[in-house]
Amino acid sequence: MEFQAQQQQPASVMVGQQFCAPYQIELTVQRKRLTFTGGDFTVTDSNKNIVLKVGGKMMSFHDRRLLQDAAGNPLLTMKQKTLTMHCRWEAFRGDSSNDKNFAFTAKKSSVFQLKTALDVFMAGNKDEKVSDFHVKGSYFDRSCTIYQGGRILAEMRRKYTVKNVLLGKDTFAVIVQPGVDYAFVIALIIILDEINKEGTQQD
Repeated sequence: MEFQAQQQQPASVMVGQQFCAPYQIELTVQRKRLTFTGGDFTVTDSNKNIVLKVGGKMMSFHDRRLLQDAAGNPLLTMKQKTLTMHCRWEAFRGDSSNDKNFAFTAKKSSVFQLKTALDVFMAGNKDEKVSDFHVKGSYFDRSCTIYQGGRILAEMRRKYTVKNVLLGKDTFAVIVQPGVDYAFVIALIIILDEINKEGTQQD
C-alpha cells in the first residue's frame, strides 16, 4: 500500500479546530490496565489538565471505544469491523456508528507484520488506493509515528516510572506538531493499541 507524497500544507482539521494548536504540544496518555472495559485512557496537557478521555462503551463488547473531550462530550466512536483480514477499525463522529457520521477507517497495511503499520483512509477516500495517513508502530517499544505523506505529524514514546508500574498504569508521551488535530492523533493511537492487543491475544 502506497501513501501520499509529502505535503507542505498542515494537516486538515479532523475532529475539531479546538484540538489544533499553532505550536508543538506534548500530551501524556495514561492507561489503567486493570479496568472492566479493558483499559481506559486519560490524556493530559503539560499543565496536567485532562483534555481527552477514552473508555469502552458500557454494555458492549471490548471492540468499541469512545473518545470524549474533558467535559465528557463524545467526539468519536471507534469500533472494529468484524470478519476482515486486515484488522480494520472504523471511526464515527459523536456517540454513533451510523454511516452518515463515518469519519475514517484504519487497517493494517498487510496481514503479516513484524511491526504494526496502519493505513488510514478518510471518509471521502472511497477507492482506498492511496492512504491519507500512515501509522508505524512497535508493540515491544510501545512507540509509534504518524505520517501524512512523508511528513511526521506526531510521535509517541512510552514513559517508564516506578509509580506507574506499581499502580498498573501505562504512560506515554505524545509530541504533536503545530496545526495537527491532536484528538485525531489520539484516536489513531487508541486504534493501534487495540490492534496490537488483538495480535498478542492471537499469538
